[in-house]
Amino acid sequence: MTLRRRILILATAVVLLGAVGVFAVLRASSRAAEKDRAQDGGPRVTRGEVALAPGDGGRRIVFRNMAWGPHRDELATVAADVPEGPRTASGVNCLRFHSAAGTGICLRADRGGVAESHRAVVLDAHLEERSSHPLAGIPTRARVSPGGRLAAWTVFVGGDSYAGTNFSTRTSILDLRTGRLDASLEDFAIRKDGKEYRNADVNFWGVTFAADERTFYATLATDGKTHLVRGDVVERTVTTLRENLECPSLSPDGTRLVFKKRVPGLPAEAPWRLFALDLASMRETPLAEERSVDDQVVWSDDRTVVYSLPGDFGADLYALPADGGGVPKRLMPSALAPAFLD
Repeated sequence: MTLRRRILILATAVVLLGAVGVFAVLRASSRAAEKDRAQDGGPRVTRGEVALAPGDGGRRIVFRNMAWGPHRDELATVAADVPEGPRTASGVNCLRFHSAAGTGICLRADRGGVAESHRAVVLDAHLEERSSHPLAGIPTRARVSPGGRLAAWTVFVGGDSYAGTNFSTRTSILDLRTGRLDASLEDFAIRKDGKEYRNADVNFWGVTFAADERTFYATLATDGKTHLVRGDVVERTVTTLRENLECPSLSPDGTRLVFKKRVPGLPAEAPWRLFALDLASMRETPLAEERSVDDQVVWSDDRTVVYSLPGDFGADLYALPADGGGVPKRLMPSALAPAFLD
């Protein structure tokens, strides 16, 4: 065999080996992409950096990813103007989540040991744990105040649905600057119908904070009825304002609450409709959502609220005008507990 022929054979072999290597890399990349894609053919989910601080990338949504795959239940992010686009997952798991001003509250499950336990974890802007607090039950609601000073969470300590009567809740408020934890709003002084009030059946849930980092609104349940209350974290007091309001959410401008309300004649397992309450006039306006919503809505801006409804993989997010007009539109599939970050 001539030297020239040997060189030609060697060169051909090198080219073939290179082609095989390139094919193997492309095949591996394709399989990785397939693994990161929701099994229902939904949005692509890949591991990357997720931050809670405002950035140069424009407005974003951070939420619990519900799409099936290796990143299910992780906090993920998408661009707010492309909510159904590719998702970046953080590796941080949360059952409930909220964030404001670069601070997050993550209610998570710890599955080690004999029984599952739960914690409330305060996250910094890089999703690093700042503090952790054991929970007495199953996470259901979480909120951070607009300025990032206060965090609140609610857990079920009995039963599994607001729609029934056999449940109890515990709601806590944490001052993130001082570290003071009010473990239960039941310890606050209650003023109901103009009088001091105490009752063993009192339950609170669904805190929403005002911009003054002191005032909050929540649901108080007692004697078979629910009430909207306004609270003061400094004075440790709550005052009833109105009956039949649950899970209020205060608008960014502080003028309105959107809440769920039990409507007579609806099925016991799906009794709620969404309403808006103008705090100046105390006038209620029904929103254009005919399905029962068992969620505490989030305001995406001063005009629109976002909430979850059951979906193929747990929950989907819908957007709706807060003035009573418009129609519900699906914002994101397979997502829960959103926070809108500028």
